[in-house]
Amino acid sequence: MSGEEDARRIAAGPPPSELVGTAHDDGPHLGEQPPSSVSGAQAAAPYDPLRLCIFATIALLGWLAGPVALVVFAGVGFAGYWKARRAGLTRSKCYLRDTRLVLAYLAALTAAGLWGIYSLVAGVGR
Repeated sequence: MSGEEDARRIAAGPPPSELVGTAHDDGPHLGEQPPSSVSGAQAAAPYDPLRLCIFATIALLGWLAGPVALVVFAGVGFAGYWKARRAGLTRSKCYLRDTRLVLAYLAALTAAGLWGIYSLVAGVGR
């Protein structure tokens, strides 16, 4: 194929604005379908449930590491949301929406994980 043929093929496709989402758009979420304006090869591609694989991996790590994993994941999440809240984020894509609620939830998870670690350590010493 020549360069001119490639240029015609590209020009015949959808405009770049249909191929590229907004800066905060990370694609369809669980249960959502891709936008109908997308055409060509993207429309034919099946939905990739990557988040489900991520959730399963986190669950495995939680199962293997127990309350230590809970403290680590909740602590990292709390630190991230704390930093974002200080930078001005007040609404989250998280189900709880309000970042204050998310912070309270993550703090409660961290406390539960610390209690779980304490319970394991105290139970071993008996």
